[in-house]
Formats: sequence, C-alpha cells, structure tokens
Amino acid sequence: MAVDKPSLAGPALQSPTLPQQAKLFRIYNHYRLVVSIMLLALLLIDPVNFDSQFRLPDYYLTGAAGYLGLNAFIALIIVAGFQPNRRHIILSILLDILIIHWLLFTSTGITNGLANLVIISIAAGNILTPTRVGTFYAALAALCSLGISGWATLVLDASADDLVRAGSLGILYFAAAFTLQYVSRRMMRSEALASSRARSLEELEQINKQIIQRMRTGILVLDRHGQIRLVNAAAEELLFGTPSSPNQQLPPSRVLPQPLKLGLEAWIRNPGQRIEPFQPFPTSPRLQANFTELDVSRKDHILVFIEDIGKVTQQAQQMKLASLGRLTAGIAHEIRNPLGAISHAAQLMEESPTLSEGDHRMLDIIRRHSRRVNGIIENVLDLSRRQVAQADQIDLSDWLQEFVSDYLQTQDGDRASATIDLTFDDDLPPARFDKSQFEQVMINLCDNGLRYSHQKTGRYSVKIHAGTSADGERSYIDIRDEGPGIDPEQKSSVFEPFFTTDKSGTGLGLYLARELCESNQAHLSVLDDAQPGCCFRITFAHPGRLI
Repeated sequence: MAVDKPSLAGPALQSPTLPQQAKLFRIYNHYRLVVSIMLLALLLIDPVNFDSQFRLPDYYLTGAAGYLGLNAFIALIIVAGFQPNRRHIILSILLDILIIHWLLFTSTGITNGLANLVIISIAAGNILTPTRVGTFYAALAALCSLGISGWATLVLDASADDLVRAGSLGILYFAAAFTLQYVSRRMMRSEALASSRARSLEELEQINKQIIQRMRTGILVLDRHGQIRLVNAAAEELLFGTPSSPNQQLPPSRVLPQPLKLGLEAWIRNPGQRIEPFQPFPTSPRLQANFTELDVSRKDHILVFIEDIGKVTQQAQQMKLASLGRLTAGIAHEIRNPLGAISHAAQLMEESPTLSEGDHRMLDIIRRHSRRVNGIIENVLDLSRRQVAQADQIDLSDWLQEFVSDYLQTQDGDRASATIDLTFDDDLPPARFDKSQFEQVMINLCDNGLRYSHQKTGRYSVKIHAGTSADGERSYIDIRDEGPGIDPEQKSSVFEPFFTTDKSGTGLGLYLARELCESNQAHLSVLDDAQPGCCFRITFAHPGRLI
C-alpha cells in the first residue's frame, strides 16, 4: 500500500474548513455583540454630551441599536445550530465595515475612536477568509474613510487634517490586510503540512496494525508484572485459542498462561536465559517464546514473540525418520530373518504327531509372540518409509463420511458388527492434511477405540465428532470410545513408543499417529473432559496460517 508523502514545496493552501470558520466566527460575533452593547451603554451614561457633540444623534442611535439587534440575532441563530458558510461570513464583515463607518459619519467623524474598530473588522475578515476578498475589505474601508473625511471637509468646513488621518487609516487598513494574509498563509501552510504528516503517520499506523494483526508470529507487549498491554490475533489464537477482532478490546480478565508467566519471571531474573517450549492448554501446539525489552532506556515494557514450533518439529521428524530408516534397515536384516526361521521351525514342530498338550501351548506362545515382534517391525518400517507430508485441503464432513463407510466395510469376524457414530458441526472450516497419512491416523485411532470399547462393554463402537474451535477458524475431530479410560498417571506416557496397556498391542499405534499429526502441523492429544471412556482430539492448524 503506497503512502503519500508531503511535498518539499509544501501542500496546497486551503481556507479554514467550515467547522473552523464557524468556531472563529462565533468568537468574533461575541466580540461584536459586546462592542454593540457598550456603544449603546455609553449613550445612556452621557446623553447630554451625546446630543451636543454628535452630528446626527438620532441616526447614530438608530445605527447602534440596529448593530446590536443584528449581532444579537446572529448569536441566537448560531446557538440554535446554524452553521454559517463563507458567503455569510463575507456579508457579516462587509456589514461591520459599513455600519461602523455609518456610526463614524453620524458621530464626530473620522477622528472618532470608532475608526480603530474598522481595523479589527478587517483583521477578522482576513483571518476568516484569507483570500483576495481581504484586500477588498481594506479598499472598501479606505474609500469609506476618505468619503467621510472628504464630505466633512467640503460640507462642514472640517479641517484638512481629517483627509490626512483618513489616508493614514487607509494605509493601516491595507497593512493589516496584507500582514494578516501573509500570517494566515503561513499558518495554513504549516497546518496543511502538519495535517499531511498526521495523515501519513495515521496511514503508517494503520499499515503497521494490519501487518501486526496478520503476522503468523504471535506478538505481545507486557509490563514487568505480566499484565498484557497489546496482543495480536496470532498470539490470541496460539495462547488462548480464541483470537479477538482487531477493533475488539482485550478482555480485562485475560491473564498469561502459567508456563509463559513462569518463563517471563525466569527471563527477568536472567535475560540471557531461553525458556523451554510449552503448551498453554492440552490441545494447543507447542510454542516457543522469545523476550526482549521494548524500550531499553525505560525498561517498563517487554516485547514477546510467540512462535508455533510446528515447522521445527516437522524438520526434526524428518531427521528422526532418516535415522530411523537406517536403523530399520538393520532391524529387517538382523531380526526378521531369525524371526522367520523361528516361525518356520514352530510350524514344522506343529506337524509332529507326538506333541503333547503342553507342547502345543508352547508353540502357540511362539506363534503369538512371533506375530507381535513382526508387527512391531512392520510399524517401525512404516515410520521409516513414510514420505514427506503433501498436505491437501480436506472437506471434513465429506471425507469422514467416506472414511467411515470404507472402514466399516473392511471389518470382518467379530468386528463385522462394529458401529461408528459420526456427527459434525455445520460450516466446518477446511483442514489441511496429507490424505493418506490422515487415513492412517484415523485407522489407528478407530482400531484402538474399538478394541478398548469391546474390552469393557462387549461391543465394538466408537463415536467421532468433527467440530469447530472457539474462534470459528479451525476444525478438530474427537474420537471417543466406551472403554475403561486412561489412568491419570499414564496420560503422559500414552504417546511414547512401545507403551501399551494391551498385551496384544505393539505400543506404536498412538506414537505413529502423533508423529503423523505433527508432520502435518496438527496436534493429537488426550481430551480430559470427565466423560466415560477415552477421547482423543486432533486439532488442525489454521488453514491460512500453515508454515
């Protein structure tokens, strides 16, 4: 977005805006109202000298009363909400000049001190309308002053000094007009430049706000007590799961997650320390926080960068798989060949007609454990053969319905009666995941759920629910079984390799599922919602913020 910069030659001059003109004119009218009241008050104070000294006292009284009435009327309509425009202001200034000269003409002439009021009217006119009209005000006032002096000299035999005084006043009128026009132009130029720079700063501020709000990195500004002063949408989503809109006020009850607060306290004690990755809540991705002083001199605010380490985890997974691939090559050669020989020997022994019942039980143990070892090797080989995730955008409602249908058709034996209860919210956000890996994760979780449901209830049943996160921008899937659940002390170990509570399991299913989720920047977790059975939740990354 381009930002207009102020020109070196200065912005174009403009007259004061209408609100400014109205405000200034209101002040000027208050001045005129006070002056007109004082003019009438002076007549009441000394009425004797008024009749003896003034040329046309009755006309003077009429002019002063009319001037007061005019100013009072303008004041009333302004109070009522009338907004004068440029034409009204010009007309008011012209009437001022003419009325004051009328008062000069009907009083003692140009020598009267009222002539000084003309200078104020010309000055006000050049401030309110700093254009060529201001010069016209001065010209009109000079002509009126010269006309009054010339009439007094010719008709009333007044001294010629009145003409000199009128000429001097004319010079003052033009000097006031030109001076105020110059000052007004300088002020308008400065105001226009300040306004242009203010607009540029406001546009830059808006751009910065948009950039900060749309950044994928979370940004917080904290005080040294951990109180949040500023937070962008990414930080809201990563730390609290519910980002607010850019114009929404931060909830006053919003506090830092405990792991981040502890990390802040540790960083304040030792600024060189880097805190460990943390999870603000069980279903969130692992985050990394970096702290720095916002103002080194004041040291009262701390800038925090919050990053989803999904990309780093993804790269670590690839390195882990490379190492695992080299390991499994040796496993396939060193273990599967002897294992095949053991299985073959067991088959040959089973064909012997002289085996006792105890020997058959021993052979059954050999076969079962050979199959289990072979299953472990197959799972490890699957990990090493896995390709880099090729994420596709998935419509979860359509994909899940197709998956459930295909999955149930592949079940045989006792599992042929398996049931899966599928529900999902309306308007699910899309998910990004490698479809083949997503299918593998769902198969592992469904197999796991059916097995544990059957152990407790005797039925093969699983519930799958696809929902939308609180911010309305991410989706998740819950896979819930009817089994005995997981002991609290074992929840931290369920995703470790080779950990299992089922004697026939390999302990690699959940480990493989989490590895696949992390490779796609999703997060697999055990949901602790105090409901029967066990629930695993896949929380997908924001489709627009994938790294």
